[in-house]
This record gives sequence, C-alpha cells and structure tokens, in this order.
Amino acid sequence: MDLGLTGKIALVTGSSRGIGRGVALALAQEGCDLMLTGRDASALAEVANSIRSGGRKAAVCVLDLREPTAPKTLVEAVRREFGALDILVNNAGTTKRGDFFALTDTDWEEGYALKFFAHVRLARAAWPLLKARRGSLIAIGGTSGRKPEKHFTIGSSVNAAVAAFTKCLADLGKDDDVQVNCIHPSLVETERQWKRIRAEVERTGEPEAKVRERFCRELGINRYGTVEDVADLVTFILSKRATWLRGATIDLDGGEIPVL
Repeated sequence: MDLGLTGKIALVTGSSRGIGRGVALALAQEGCDLMLTGRDASALAEVANSIRSGGRKAAVCVLDLREPTAPKTLVEAVRREFGALDILVNNAGTTKRGDFFALTDTDWEEGYALKFFAHVRLARAAWPLLKARRGSLIAIGGTSGRKPEKHFTIGSSVNAAVAAFTKCLADLGKDDDVQVNCIHPSLVETERQWKRIRAEVERTGEPEAKVRERFCRELGINRYGTVEDVADLVTFILSKRATWLRGATIDLDGGEIPVL
C-alpha cells in the first residue's frame, strides 16, 4: 500500500529510543526525511545513521525540551536543515509512578514539563510550518489518560491533558488545514517498561516471565505491544489513506479490559 509519505519532512521528539525511535525509523522506511531530537547524542546518532543508510536524510538536534526556549530552537533547526515541516510527532515525555502521598510537587512539575508543556510550546512554534504545508501532528499520550489509576496519578493526569489539548488543536486545524490526532498506547516493549518489570522482579522475587504474564492478565491482554505496533498506526494516520481522521484519540491497547 502506497502511503504517500515519500519526500515528507518529519520531526519526532524523543527519537533516541523506544516509541520515538520506532516511529522515526518507520517514517524513514516510508520515504520521509527526519529531524531527530532528544538528550542522548550517541543514541540519536545511531538512529540517524540507520536512516541515512536507507537513503533518507536525517538531522539531529540534541536538547532538553523541558527548557522553555528549546522548542523554538528545535523549530529553527528544522528550518535550517530542511526549510519546511510536514509532520510533527510529539512523543517525548515520561512521568513518575508511585504512591500519591509520596509524590512531590517537583515530581508533578517534571511530569508536566516534558509530557505536556513541551508539547504545547513545540506545537505553537511548529504550527506555521505545518500550516504552510497542510501538515499533520500526532501526540503520543497513554491509556491512563482515559483509564486513570491510583498508582499513576501524574501520568494519568498528564495524558488526559495531552488528549484534551490535542482535541483543541484539531479544532484549530480545521481552520488551518492541519491534521491533528492523539494515540494512547498501553503496555509497549520499551526500556521504560523493562525497568518496571525488573523492579517488580526484584520486589517479588518472581521470574520475569511470570511478572509479564501477570501484568498482561491484570489488563486482560494477550501480549505486550511493540514499538512497531505504534509506528504502524502512526504511519497510517499520517498517510493519504487517513486524511479525514481528525481530532481522534485512539487507544492502542490490545483490547485492554482491566481485571477487577
């Protein structure tokens, strides 16, 4: 299936590893040129080399999107390297789990700084470029935004905010002809999930396979998702096959039905 992405210019945040890396590589395979960004220069260089070896252009901008001026700097780098922008994937951001009463104001501030306020600032900075090319924006949130729970108060709140903000942008996008959507992934095989699994193995003494099986059983799913699962959905939403999909928040959760 021709997705019509050849020659498009994409910016993917948090593209050094995990979902961001998978999305960047998938877009490159579909013919996009990439601006990669994150805080790990060596990891970003590895992703860039993979993209270039496949015949597409890749540029790297190492920065911390929690810094208020970073989004403007990043968009200036896109202008300098490519002169235009068709796609923005707002992926960067993690939030701390734990007992609500043990989480500090700093934990909350850091959770919102990267996963929400960086999305807001970057969307604002990149919007003129997206508008000029009738481009697309996808925000990567998380299913906790729709299914909040007590051990993930920060993440649940931030992901709900990301989805609401994305819906507002989609409304604006109807005026400016910018397609905006949000994806809420659930359990996906990333370093973040591996850390959570290892922590549970250490806490309980159970084998890793048993911990994985228990996590999946608790959510009523057959397996963890993969970064490729997320990347495939991203590329379809951005393709010429999905131009009427606007303002959607899609749960990518393997049919998750938590077992009570």
